[in-house]
Amino acid sequence: MSAQSDAVAFATTHWSVVLAAQERSAAADEALEKLCRTYWWPLYGFVRRNGYSPQEAQDLTQGFFALLLERRDFDVVRREKGRLRSYLLTSLKNFVAKSRRRELTVKRGEGRALVQLDQLVAREKADLEPADNLTPDKIYERRWALTLLEQVLTRLEGEYRSADNEKLFDCLKEFLSDEPGRRSQAEVARELGMTENAVKQAFHRLRQRYRELLRDEIAQTVAVPGDVEEELRHFISVLQV
Repeated sequence: MSAQSDAVAFATTHWSVVLAAQERSAAADEALEKLCRTYWWPLYGFVRRNGYSPQEAQDLTQGFFALLLERRDFDVVRREKGRLRSYLLTSLKNFVAKSRRRELTVKRGEGRALVQLDQLVAREKADLEPADNLTPDKIYERRWALTLLEQVLTRLEGEYRSADNEKLFDCLKEFLSDEPGRRSQAEVARELGMTENAVKQAFHRLRQRYRELLRDEIAQTVAVPGDVEEELRHFISVLQV
């Protein structure tokens, strides 16, 4: 892909669409809502780690996004170098601080529900994060990284399903993690009726596509192409902690 076509493709990422819109538009609203849904879980985790109950955290997070979608105030973006990750956390901290000072109560159900709250509660109960060892900011960063990984795997699985390679994907995705007890490539080859070398090549292609999709997901959340590499490095550092 040429540098020119790469720049054109980047100009249509979700965050770039939002920042470039001088006035409200259907495309910008849709892009912003998608980004908000992506960041709901990480920001909710930040609020919870600050001592709020599940219901209070739900109300504050929902109220924050309702205000963001309504006002679309992105002045702070310049100070945060155009990174959605930093912009949203800074904005949420300001929102929560003002809510405390004014004793602001966000009414349940106010604004558009970006996530299903019953699903949120179920997810929190199943969460195995070492919360006692993480600050609110670290909780946010970790959930941000894990959410990106979930989106990448969902997109990757969809591509394999579309190509009727669902079983191949289910077997190969085991090799993306270093969890103990995973099967060897020889075992997977026997299950799939393939040679071990064929499995190795198939996993190489899957991992390459996985990296491409991860880069694309991160590109959706920065304002300029030059920030992608730095954000990728930050993503890796978060998961290595």
